[in-house]
Amino acid sequence: MQREFLTPRGYRSRERILTQAARLVYEKGVRGTSLDDIRAATAVSKSQLYHYFANKEDLVLAIIERQTSMVLAEEQPFLDHLDSWENLERWGAFLVTETEKRQCIGGCPVGSLASELADQDEASRVALVSSFDQWEGYLIEGLTAMQERGELRKDANPAELAVAVMTSLQGGLLLSKTRKTTQPLQIALRTAFSYVRSFASSVHTQGPCVSTLLNDQG
Repeated sequence: MQREFLTPRGYRSRERILTQAARLVYEKGVRGTSLDDIRAATAVSKSQLYHYFANKEDLVLAIIERQTSMVLAEEQPFLDHLDSWENLERWGAFLVTETEKRQCIGGCPVGSLASELADQDEASRVALVSSFDQWEGYLIEGLTAMQERGELRKDANPAELAVAVMTSLQGGLLLSKTRKTTQPLQIALRTAFSYVRSFASSVHTQGPCVSTLLNDQG
């Protein structure tokens, strides 16, 4: 059912189901989570579940949207200001700190879904492309602002640099999850930011050395 047609009570019920479903999928994966598991966790009937979600595929798309919104909201104070070397570093340091707080468990909520679904379901793959596009959009906006101020060379491509950073971030999160240490994430982000800084204009090289804030994470 479309959210705009829900009553306030219906919206709360849908959100409760979605919250529990997202938690189960994050812990057990999409294939490891059945609709019966979700019904048991939320104490709703089959008819109630299908009232809000047409099928499991519909629910998975809602989970992708929710996890994307959650990740972006968590990082929003940093994403809105990725227009300086220092702020890029602060964002990276935040990512490392949050990963450490979670004891490297779970990995990226969006990346984990992409790993499982990209080859299995086209609708989910398209939705996840949109998720990463939104995320990378903040990097593109910040790097473009730096380029317009002359801090990045004219031959730098903000969109390509954003993909490079996102690729490093996702790989770093995956290896940190596997090795249960934030070191891979720190190395990946340092390398990505060093690559971005290689496009710095020669007259705008002031500021802290590459990834000093990340180095402070230990």
